[in-house]
Amino acid sequence: MHTSNPSTHLVLAYYTFTPIKDPIAEVKLHKQFLKDKDFTCRIYVSEAGINGQSSGTVQDATAYMEWMHGREEFKNIRFKIHSHNEQAFPRQTIKYKQKLVAIDEKVDMSKTATHLSPKKWKEMLGNKEKVLLDVRNDYEWKIGRFEGATLPPCETFREFAEYADQLKETSDPKTTPVMMYCTGGIRCELYSAILKEKGFEEVYQLDGGVIGYGLEEGNDHWLGKLFVFDDRLSVPISNEGSAPIIGACLHCNCPSDAYYNCADMDCNTLFICCPSCLKEFQGCCCSRCQEAPRRRPYHETTVHKPFRRAHTYKSLCLSPNSQ
Repeated sequence: MHTSNPSTHLVLAYYTFTPIKDPIAEVKLHKQFLKDKDFTCRIYVSEAGINGQSSGTVQDATAYMEWMHGREEFKNIRFKIHSHNEQAFPRQTIKYKQKLVAIDEKVDMSKTATHLSPKKWKEMLGNKEKVLLDVRNDYEWKIGRFEGATLPPCETFREFAEYADQLKETSDPKTTPVMMYCTGGIRCELYSAILKEKGFEEVYQLDGGVIGYGLEEGNDHWLGKLFVFDDRLSVPISNEGSAPIIGACLHCNCPSDAYYNCADMDCNTLFICCPSCLKEFQGCCCSRCQEAPRRRPYHETTVHKPFRRAHTYKSLCLSPNSQ
């Protein structure tokens, strides 16, 4: 794991739906370009486009963005950028995926929502007659969300289609504006199309997702932190001002806004924890896991990384008494 002084790396989030004739060849091009770069990532390529989360030194992340923008099919891709003090991902992962978002049915991409800029989204949040939907996972919702948002009780894309039918029973699809948001925007592209197919005429999505909103509008109307799928796990959406804490520690139930994966690698449960309980339980979700033989070493100054494989810790003591 390469570490460095604060703000020497950039964390990038991006996606685009654009036809890619040969996604396997695109994967190879990416690997070739990045092979000598100090750049880690999870990048997925399909015939429909590309979805990426990555981090790199300022120099190498900038070179990657310039390379992408210099290619016709990716010239309009929008990178959401955060500064960080180290790599946010454990390795380079660049793969072909048949579907950029895990869904089990075909979606008509001509019926996606109207995109609202963060500024317009902020203005529209003041409208009383609206439905505000958070289409992320429940663990993302627990630690941060927009004021007044509703989390559909869905675990799969198919369940969201059923939820849309139920929503029609309580909200007039012809007159009720539906505002929808997710972390970076890609999930909304697909979920909004379902609402349009179900007859909702005014469907809007937050352009750039919560990440883009935080970068442009700060914490206004936002509660808590944003869950992210990298080593940071939870981050403020803006460095200006602060948002109310809405999460609660698993152990003591006091307000907390930090997520961790259990230090027991055979458990790996994702949980919210306060600093005191994190130290007391040595990064574990319960006392039983504290006695587990395969634990990530706990250090107050450097909390364990959630996505590291077991071999990363072979040179360290993993006994129940390790500190």
